[in-house]
Amino acid sequence: MTERFEVTFPLLGGSEERYAYIFLPKSYFKNPERRYPVLYMFDGHNVFFDEDATYGKSWGMEKFMNRNHIQMIICAVECNHDPNNGRLKEYAPFTFRSAEFGQIEGRGKITMDWYVNELKPAVDAHFRTLPDREHTFIAGSSMGGLMSLYALMDYNHIFSRAAALSPSLWTDSRKVKAMISKAKLDPNTVLYMDYGSEEIKYHRSMHRIYGDITSQLIQKGVLLNSRIVPGGDHSEASWEKQLAFFMKTLLYKF
Repeated sequence: MTERFEVTFPLLGGSEERYAYIFLPKSYFKNPERRYPVLYMFDGHNVFFDEDATYGKSWGMEKFMNRNHIQMIICAVECNHDPNNGRLKEYAPFTFRSAEFGQIEGRGKITMDWYVNELKPAVDAHFRTLPDREHTFIAGSSMGGLMSLYALMDYNHIFSRAAALSPSLWTDSRKVKAMISKAKLDPNTVLYMDYGSEEIKYHRSMHRIYGDITSQLIQKGVLLNSRIVPGGDHSEASWEKQLAFFMKTLLYKF
């Protein structure tokens, strides 16, 4: 079952309300003593239902979880829809400039501080979670994938595992590398990261950038599952096809 409720980001959207989605496995209602790991996700409107998705196609996460009987809570929060690059700013761990978007002020730290200090405590208080680091994960795609990598690096004391699908490494690869370099990581840090074979050509030098960053993560000690997805492109339909791959990584040995 997936519930939807309204939340606000005071420092990012003022009093503007947006939706947060909570998925609870069927066993949640049958076993009142059981507690569950939690997966936090970005772009919540694109995660569960086609009717809520920006382009009319979601990841179909509820169907996938129910079909595979995965015992996990998912909390997914809608992004900022401000047409003045609101989503890019909210999901940028650092300020960057591009020919298409101009200067984007990185407000990702504000976003992650809200997730860690406001959202997670509320979820832990209202639902039967396993709140420790070992059972707390994060995932997203595109800019949300970049944010998932950022969360794993800079908030490693909170998140033990992450999935970064088609992460926007193109924003500023040097700053991504610096972020990884300075990260203080637990040795049990797990990351699933992928890129579609059809989208990797969208940005100049992405083959090299992706290879450099995966190598750096491995040298850093991250337990990395990295893939170039055959035929994969930059879309919810493509990311939906990767659900089994990244969920197995997040839940490996659980």
